[in-house]
Amino acid sequence: MTTDLAAKFGIEYPIFAFTPSEHVAAAVSRAGGLGVLGCVRFNDPEELEATLVWMDENTDGKPYGIDIVMPAKVPTEGKAVDLESLIPAEHRAFVDRTLADLGVPPLSDDVEHSAGVLGWLHSVARAQVDVALKHRPALIANALGSPPKDVIDEAHKHGVPVAALAGAVAHARHHVENGVDIVIAQGYEAGGHTGEIASMVLVPEIVDAVGDDAIVLAAGGIGSGRQIAAALSLGASGVWMGSYWLTAAEYKLGSASSEGPSTIQKALLKATSADTVRTRIYSGKPARLLKTKWTEAWAAKDAPDALPMPLQNLLVSDAHQRISAADNPDVVAMPAGQIVGRMNEIRPVADSMKDLVDEYEATIARLRSF
Repeated sequence: MTTDLAAKFGIEYPIFAFTPSEHVAAAVSRAGGLGVLGCVRFNDPEELEATLVWMDENTDGKPYGIDIVMPAKVPTEGKAVDLESLIPAEHRAFVDRTLADLGVPPLSDDVEHSAGVLGWLHSVARAQVDVALKHRPALIANALGSPPKDVIDEAHKHGVPVAALAGAVAHARHHVENGVDIVIAQGYEAGGHTGEIASMVLVPEIVDAVGDDAIVLAAGGIGSGRQIAAALSLGASGVWMGSYWLTAAEYKLGSASSEGPSTIQKALLKATSADTVRTRIYSGKPARLLKTKWTEAWAAKDAPDALPMPLQNLLVSDAHQRISAADNPDVVAMPAGQIVGRMNEIRPVADSMKDLVDEYEATIARLRSF
């Protein structure tokens, strides 16, 4: 599976793994891919600094990347309290009523409540970039499209390429015009924020549209060596995989306990490829989530429409924290792609990487035999 892109990044395989878990990201990098740490959960620059120090020390000198969330139309100034007044009372009442109906208890008094919206602000994302550039990231990716031009320029000044997700050809062209180096063509099947075009159609469209002006990674619905082979045959130079790593044995956030499957992993393990839904209830922008009683409640006739970003994120932030603490797999609020149907066991990253590579090689050998 060695490619020019892998050689460019100093990795064995062109497998880029997005994950909010530094433990998974480090394990992917050690196993020959490029672990990309999702930074949206780091409201505190000092916490991110400590985590990147840990990454530096636990990746055996191998490269890793970071992923930020820098939406184009979020105020760079302003505090959560200012935004609170924009959330309708009926939306708050609906969330409270739904949590009660689902039996989700309030947080205990000794638990600090999530700040929610902070991780989605330009100012926080910029601070994350500043912290990261003091370390050795091999890539900075933005989950919501092109970062501002000055952020791209600053990354390039440090010799760090920039990637941006795209759900349509127009997005990809815009990214290239802004100076983005890698376009991640993310199909409809993907978890999290995603567009409306399936990967089989989107990837070759974007490859043709950007030509030699940018590298293209394929994302969405990739969870096997056969699918990696398909992505490369569509013209992509590598793959971007996210949901696939949620059932990794190493998956945990920070110093949280990792004994046995987490509540979220229990929900993922029993899900099929039909058990996801694309909705705006997570952040205000369309995102694919695991289908649970929480998503079903928002789809009911009496449910209000989701608020625009970042108000929806602020509205449900405390609810997500309560749901996470409730230890009920039937109620989780979790982004997940349609590839969840293949995520049927908890496995170490190294084992999963070996299977991806072995199946890729077997697929190429089978095609050559035709």
